[in-house]
Amino acid sequence: MKVFDEKHLKNIVLLGAPKAGKTLLAEDMLFEAGITHRRGTIESKNTVSDYHDIEQERGNSVFATSLHTEWKDYKINIIDTPGFDDFIGEMISSVRVADTCVMVINAQHGVEVGTELVWNYVDRFQKPTIFAINQVDHPKANFDDALESLQKTFGSAVTQMQYPLTTGEGFSAIVDLLKMVMYKFPEGGGKPEKLAIPEAELERANELHNALVEKAAENDEKLMEHYFEKGTLDEDEMREGLKIGMVRHDVFPVFVMSARKNMGSGRMMGFIDNVAPTPQEAQPELSTGGIPVPFDRTQPTCIFIFKTHLEPNLGKLSFFKVITGEIAVGDELINSASGTAERIHQLFIMDGKTRHTIDKLVAGDIGATLKLKDTFTNQTLHAKGHNITIQPIEFPAPRIRTAVVAKSKNDDEKIGEVLHRIHQEDPTIEVAYAKELKQLIISAQGELHLAMCKWYLENVYKLNIEFVTPRISYRETIRRSASAMYRHKKQSGGAGQFGEVHLKIEPYYEGMPEPTEYSVRGKEEIDLEWGGKLVFYNCIVGGVIDARFIPSILKGVMEKMEEGPITGSYVRDVRVMVFDGKMHPVDSNDISFKIAGMMAFKEAFLKSEPQLLEPIYDVEIRLPEEVMGEVMSDLQTRRSLIMGMDGAENFQVIKARTPLAELDRYSTALRSLSQGRANFTQTFAEYAPVPTDHQLKLAKMNHEAAVV
Repeated sequence: MKVFDEKHLKNIVLLGAPKAGKTLLAEDMLFEAGITHRRGTIESKNTVSDYHDIEQERGNSVFATSLHTEWKDYKINIIDTPGFDDFIGEMISSVRVADTCVMVINAQHGVEVGTELVWNYVDRFQKPTIFAINQVDHPKANFDDALESLQKTFGSAVTQMQYPLTTGEGFSAIVDLLKMVMYKFPEGGGKPEKLAIPEAELERANELHNALVEKAAENDEKLMEHYFEKGTLDEDEMREGLKIGMVRHDVFPVFVMSARKNMGSGRMMGFIDNVAPTPQEAQPELSTGGIPVPFDRTQPTCIFIFKTHLEPNLGKLSFFKVITGEIAVGDELINSASGTAERIHQLFIMDGKTRHTIDKLVAGDIGATLKLKDTFTNQTLHAKGHNITIQPIEFPAPRIRTAVVAKSKNDDEKIGEVLHRIHQEDPTIEVAYAKELKQLIISAQGELHLAMCKWYLENVYKLNIEFVTPRISYRETIRRSASAMYRHKKQSGGAGQFGEVHLKIEPYYEGMPEPTEYSVRGKEEIDLEWGGKLVFYNCIVGGVIDARFIPSILKGVMEKMEEGPITGSYVRDVRVMVFDGKMHPVDSNDISFKIAGMMAFKEAFLKSEPQLLEPIYDVEIRLPEEVMGEVMSDLQTRRSLIMGMDGAENFQVIKARTPLAELDRYSTALRSLSQGRANFTQTFAEYAPVPTDHQLKLAKMNHEAAVV
């Protein structure tokens, strides 16, 4: 295949809410460029990008798929992304390596919640952006409303390039405001005729054209001077001004199309070819030190792995962007994270599942390679002696979790290994064995994300597993002070065991005064790894307990704090004062005082009005106004405290505090309530007291489980 230099490359990513039409737009683009000779459909399960079994089974994109076209003198790399925010990791990594984002907007809905979610990352990376208003042929399409929603949400940077002559089922013509022509499409779509703009449309077209000229001119002083001198700009000058504005994130061109009918995508591709920035013209990457790294082929080689995927019967496929230099088959590069060497045995340009071999790629290009041994998503490979690490992608925290168990004990160890491998491929899936819960926990972005993970475990790795509701990481503390003593005495021939401990416990809070009722001989303040504190005082006087046994008493207290008396959860925020006791000159030893300290603490704890604490999360929900009532009602059933509501342009934001116990499978419930048009984020806020009736219920359940 032909090797393109960094001046003749365009990297774009297709983004948008579910059902916006990204995959069909990708089909159009490949067809228009002659890469394919027929356009696939979702219904026929024959599109180039949605080729994975799970995607064809579900009827929607799950993975970001790399494609390419060659249009005139440029190579255009295309990444088609999923619409559901369960797969936000696929979107973010694709946005990161793209130089231009194409946001596909459904003409029926305009800006949707999913659009806003993706935009947060586009805006963070300051990527040049094109809006493609798609499905203008739909009976419910409303181009003017969709355009207005863009303008309200994204401001004056939204720059109209076209408008449809009619919308709905009669859509067949687009007025182009840059070229000032009308594109008339044949009934089945395809190559349009270039016609003069109808007389009835000239006034509107001229007015919008003049606004476009002004928008192009305002991005450059030289162009502005030309505009003032001539009263207009020619087409090349307008392109130049639009490009400058796009790179500065000040111009977001808007195009019109029907991907289903192949109407309008070719014109947008021409604009990408002529105006969208090359890697050299776009934002450079940054090193971990925050230093810009321009796309320069004269520098030593550096590539950034933005996606890893395990292909059945093929192996690990690593997708990368060449940041500097050139990469060729046979090169040996160093992983900046591990220091290990990786040899590049094969290089590919990808079109879905089709691999085109290539000898080399240059700075700014996107490619793939097979079977890197120890390199995964978010890692950098560089030439020897050219130590550099590209700033990693920041992925969002998970929003849903489940426990996974093997149906066969023989698979227990294998499940952990496989899930670790899946995490390396997809960092938005987190896996950890929770010692406290005694469960293997998978955390993901949503129900669909978990379903995808389960599908891979069962279909690719052939593991029989089930997902079960994860336990909750409760905490236990106390509400008042209490004292207790415990004597541990054991005689079984030979040396016995003896230890007696008297102690007092109190609720701990920051800044509380030191105890005055006992003489303090020593103090340890311990920040507990599960949160909160233990403050331990040695108040022994007169040598009733030898100082060498005090650490054993503390050890016993700590062991009991790892398994609280109410539900077996961790204990936090307690102050302990050991003030009396007894020992035996022969039978006293460390184990005796450890047991005595543990049991004395347990007895005092049960007398101190134990309080169970539960994790509370800040939840922020973005949703259309028309489903607010149902969502609010549902939140109330989940013991939520509504913290506030804000209105945005096209959606509402509800802020609430909700117990983690009530958020199990919330993403599924929210999707059902909002017809998939709402999303949410959750962030740990605090531990708060569990209501009395819930505490009694949980304590009873724990007791019954212990008896069993």
